[in-house]
Amino acid sequence: MDITDLRDRIINRDRRALARAITLIESSRPDHRAQAAELMEALKTTDRQAIRIGLSGTPGVGKSTFIESFGTMLTEQGLRVAVLAVDPSSARSGGSILGDKTRMENLSRNPNAFIRPSPSQTHLGGVARRTREAVALCEAAGFDVVLIETVGVGQSETVVAEMSDLFILLLAPAGGDELQGVKRGIMEMADIILVNKADGDLKAVATRTCSDYAGALRLLRKRPQDPEGFPKAMMVSALHEEGLRKAWEEMTTLISWRRETGHFDGRRAEQARYWFEQEVRQGLLARLETPEARLAMSDYATRVAEGTVTPTVAARAVLDAFGGN
Repeated sequence: MDITDLRDRIINRDRRALARAITLIESSRPDHRAQAAELMEALKTTDRQAIRIGLSGTPGVGKSTFIESFGTMLTEQGLRVAVLAVDPSSARSGGSILGDKTRMENLSRNPNAFIRPSPSQTHLGGVARRTREAVALCEAAGFDVVLIETVGVGQSETVVAEMSDLFILLLAPAGGDELQGVKRGIMEMADIILVNKADGDLKAVATRTCSDYAGALRLLRKRPQDPEGFPKAMMVSALHEEGLRKAWEEMTTLISWRRETGHFDGRRAEQARYWFEQEVRQGLLARLETPEARLAMSDYATRVAEGTVTPTVAARAVLDAFGGN
């Protein structure tokens, strides 16, 4: 693969080249990993920045409908939108449906939009292991907004906050009382909470739910990266495309304030440090996946089961042999 040619095509906004590059970075083959590292280094000088928006919410809350309506609204404003949708993988077969493009039929045909589903595989936290690099590729390809849709399992999806400028939590009406709102974890990460499906018979319920969460947010400790009034809860109807423009105005207001106060660049620097540490940890874990390491672990596991060696001593022996000192 000609990395220089691929880089040039990505910079020139070639969608096929972008798709091919994401496939490359998602590959676990050693030669592909080396090429992926070379490509990311080559694209580092583009200095293009997009607004990275992480979107989380439980299954059935309407994430795909919201992304299609929200993304379409942004493209109508002349913005180019990339959607990185992470699909849950089967714990048994390891497969994923990857059907997000079929659920965003109109947006997937939009020339100013790019949708890429990826399997979560064994990676926890609601995102795929290489989603962060895929975001950087979309930025290099000149997209203005990158939406990162997590798998949607709930409270543990905080990793996406480490690769986004805004973390949006999408909730359904009557999804829980106000006590749900003071739960730590994902609630503390959210910059804006959007109560979806605020239409029809659910409008009144959505209003109460939004009020409950707004009250709960006021109980959380104020974060230095938030201006007065943030984080906040709002109502939207993705189906009827109501409240989307107001939500976008609030997002851009928050981003502008963070840029002016230095929080935007500071946060991205912190995220770069976080992902460096994650790469080191993943690299060390990969050493335990080699055939030699697996054989040694199998041998020690048998001895531990027989009681001839303790788990602590066995683990230390394997780490000394394959983990590095």
